Amino acid sequence: MGSLGLWLRSLAFNVGWYLGSVLFALAGAPLLLAPRRVVVGWARAWIVFVLWWLRVTCGLTHRVTGLENLPAGPVIIACKHQSTWETMAFTLLFADIAIVLKRELLFIPIVGWAMARAGNIAVARGDGAAALRGLVKQAKAAIADGRSIVIFPEGTRVAPGDRRPYQVGTAALYRQLGVPVVPMALNSGLFWGRRKWIKRPGTITLEVLPPIAPGLRREAFMETLQDSIEGATIRLSRL
Repeated sequence: MGSLGLWLRSLAFNVGWYLGSVLFALAGAPLLLAPRRVVVGWARAWIVFVLWWLRVTCGLTHRVTGLENLPAGPVIIACKHQSTWETMAFTLLFADIAIVLKRELLFIPIVGWAMARAGNIAVARGDGAAALRGLVKQAKAAIADGRSIVIFPEGTRVAPGDRRPYQVGTAALYRQLGVPVVPMALNSGLFWGRRKWIKRPGTITLEVLPPIAPGLRREAFMETLQDSIEGATIRLSRL
């Protein structure tokens, strides 16, 4: 497909995404007063629309492999972060999760309020030890409620082929929560890049990797986590 075709299909997606999101937000705003499960259902319906529109306009779909590696019960999901795609798709792919996100996202009218009402975990960047304590406290409450945690260890979107240092938050959750950490790798950035207008056709692969059981020392845990995620990410980038 030529560059003009990609641009036009991406234009169609972005227009429909923004307009559809506004309509979903306005129509669903009263649901912010409903129980959390209703808010989550509303969010999942919006994500179904976005991913359907992405497939129709841009020819971009996804697949999940390695689901047999996902243990029963609440876990910590530690995933590579390359794209906006996974920030939406995870809510649809995994039941009743709590995603660790930037606190400033909660200030977005309606959408941000829905993120808060859905029970996600907001962390203020730059608050150091206070932010870490807040992360652990919220995560413990989610795990006690039977919900899994999703955290992006690098703390931000990273382009394919690049690496950022893994932040201390994942290790703190591993040490404090006493549940398995499930590493996940993906190649979403090959198709929907960070701050990129163009969405390329293809199939995003999300791979669930073998879990890391509780009990490792911090250094061993971080080394195991990085080796697992980065090795699989390099492999998926070649698909």
